[in-house]
Amino acid sequence: MNKDQVKGTAEKVKGKVNEAVGHATGNTKQEVKGDVQQAAGEARKKAGDVKEAVKDTPRKPV
Repeated sequence: MNKDQVKGTAEKVKGKVNEAVGHATGNTKQEVKGDVQQAAGEARKKAGDVKEAVKDTPRKPV
């Protein structure tokens, strides 16, 4: 697991919390902020997944 995967997961969790608080308080703006944070976190996690996959790919000798 690399840094981007960890930070992406953390961002998704923050987004989920913001979305839940926004929903509970009726604050649509905070709900949307949570959705955006979750999407950004997912994108960062996927970028980390790609980096990890590339790192694990065997290299062809030249």
